[in-house]
Amino acid sequence: MINMQPYSNPRYFIILFVALLPLIIGLYFGRRFKIYEALVSLLFLVLMFDGTDAIQGYQLIGYIAFQFLLTFAYERYIRSGRNKSWVFYVVIILAILPLVVVKIAPHVNNPVADLIGFFGISYITFKTVEVLMELRDKAIEKVDPVTYARFLLFFPTISSGPIDRYKRFANDCNGAPDRQEYIEQMRLGTRYIFQGFLYKFIIGYVFGTLWLPQLAKMSIHMGQGPLKLSWALVGYMYCYSMYLFFDFAGYSLFAVGTSYFMGIKTPMNFNKPFISKNIKDFWNRWHITLSFWFRDFIFMRFTFFAMKKKLVKNRKDLSRLSYFIDFLVMGFWHGLTWYYIVYGIYHAFAIIFNDNWLVFKRKHKDKIPSNKFTKWFAIFLTFNVVCFSFLIFSGFLSTLWFGWK
Repeated sequence: MINMQPYSNPRYFIILFVALLPLIIGLYFGRRFKIYEALVSLLFLVLMFDGTDAIQGYQLIGYIAFQFLLTFAYERYIRSGRNKSWVFYVVIILAILPLVVVKIAPHVNNPVADLIGFFGISYITFKTVEVLMELRDKAIEKVDPVTYARFLLFFPTISSGPIDRYKRFANDCNGAPDRQEYIEQMRLGTRYIFQGFLYKFIIGYVFGTLWLPQLAKMSIHMGQGPLKLSWALVGYMYCYSMYLFFDFAGYSLFAVGTSYFMGIKTPMNFNKPFISKNIKDFWNRWHITLSFWFRDFIFMRFTFFAMKKKLVKNRKDLSRLSYFIDFLVMGFWHGLTWYYIVYGIYHAFAIIFNDNWLVFKRKHKDKIPSNKFTKWFAIFLTFNVVCFSFLIFSGFLSTLWFGWK
């Protein structure tokens, strides 16, 4: 069998279109062929995890079996009328434990550790944790096993999102849109896929393949002083930021566009993030589904927990602590390296500073000007704050300062 990663080359899109054609025809006539849809999903999972990545496929099967066991055991426990906090914490720890192991494994000097992990474990874990938390809240009363399997293994989004929510997904996948709605979905899906081509394979290629390596070499040779600063490094910062956006947004557009062809309205992940007026606005526009997942299941959960236990009495201090934990966890989730952790801390302090500034601005609105210039300056400032954070995130400073690769 061949091994094909999602949206990696034109051949993938040809196979994708041919495979989806019967499903598209069915949805056009108001019917969803669930068995055929399951076979298509299985085909693309096999293409993704076969060949050299077969070991990942076996881990995926074991991981899904484990999460199923955990989810339905917890659902049965909740439906029995019990809801002990310690049981919930144990279940959540068990749910995220495989992801923690995968994050630690690259830092263990052992050949076996190199084999641990598979594409998409983070995003499947996010979905599982969402379902477990909403079972506890009774926002989800019953999980259908077939729908749950389709939710976790939905192939257009399995490797890098966007992160959908179970109830929203179940509402789409258990029915078929009416004809006019589906025609609109196909129109948007076509637009998103062509936009994805432009982003990922043209603009992303120019920034990431043609310009970024050249700027990296120039930064290493031109750097001066202990921090090895240079205009080339500034160029690298902006170039990497553009590459990161167009590459990732292009991938997300492919995933959303493919979902729309399957009659599933997967949420968008990006909304013009580089015109954000402040850092909080940025996180409402950048990697939106991940940002909202952290908001709902880290920030809000910790805030309620701390309020209930009266850990922090001052509401402003509690908000700052919640932001710090939220972004610190996000940093650790990206990886156990200094630049991911610093990236998380940087954004935590940026959003805390932003909140303080907004409070100060409201109190002194009669003295602080607000006009077109200040609004454009806010966008310019936010853009540069974000681009500097992406320079940290890139890991290039490790190469520049320490020679690490």
